[in-house]
Amino acid sequence: MKVLVIGGAGYIGSHVSRMFLDRGYSVTVYDNLYSGCRENIFPEAKFVKADILDYSTLEITMKGGFDALIHLAALKAAGESMSIPEKYALNNISGTINILNAASITGVKIIVFSSSAAVYGEPEYIPLDEDHPTNPENFYGFTKLEIERLLEWYDRLKGIKYAALRYFNAAGYDPEGRIRGLEKNPQNLIPVIMEVATGKREKLQIFGDDYPTEDGTGVRDYIHVTDLADAHIKALEYIHSHKESLILNLGSETGLSVLEVLETARKVSGKPIPAEVTKRRPGDPARLVASAVKAKGVLGWNPRYSDPGSLLSTTWKIYGSSG
Repeated sequence: MKVLVIGGAGYIGSHVSRMFLDRGYSVTVYDNLYSGCRENIFPEAKFVKADILDYSTLEITMKGGFDALIHLAALKAAGESMSIPEKYALNNISGTINILNAASITGVKIIVFSSSAAVYGEPEYIPLDEDHPTNPENFYGFTKLEIERLLEWYDRLKGIKYAALRYFNAAGYDPEGRIRGLEKNPQNLIPVIMEVATGKREKLQIFGDDYPTEDGTGVRDYIHVTDLADAHIKALEYIHSHKESLILNLGSETGLSVLEVLETARKVSGKPIPAEVTKRRPGDPARLVASAVKAKGVLGWNPRYSDPGSLLSTTWKIYGSSG
């Protein structure tokens, strides 16, 4: 099968592309390299350097006869989305409309979309399942939810089947060490910890230690990026076989606190990793943990690398050798 991976040079996209190649798919990566790395594009894959706002290039590319496309292209800094919503509306929503219109015209009938747990907002109960109300607390989460609604309409009107995969916290690196390009300006906890461990940052800021959790720090559900990549393939194959659209959570179903992640990183790296507690960030819930029962039941998907040791050791393997 021929697959177009839009955003395939990024952190998650490169892992998705690698796994599709490993499984024998023909892969074309479409990426503007704004946050992606050329280093993460594999020689076995074709590459189109272009933006999703460039509709004509999208349409020309999709005329290559793809069986499916994977849509990972998005701006994702939640804080920035609240101060510059115009940028996120244009890139995430308008860019997706271009993708959907080009898919409609060129006959691509399967889309696997990287959605986000940010569509849920403040949790009303834990663990969060797919029936939890969707009430995003930031504009980034709003764009992801709007894209899911667009996908539903294009399914109804154009017969484009989709999987909206609601990621929790993606982390880790390819266990075989084949993906070496580091995230640019990372915002997430684990890469920030790694930048402290390698001396790129002075110390880790812990945003609040007075939450109603076991150690007072925020608890999140971390899912290894290789497990995410596996879910993309399983979702595509499910839609191909069943001709049904899907909305699925992807998480480990295990919560790790900031301090638990930090202590694991110290053990794995052998570095002191200095940290200081600062005030809470507005809108940060105390605990976010997924229910992935649906993904496991429908896709037969089971995370294999999402334990704390694997998450941190595969990341340190890349960061520790990058200097």
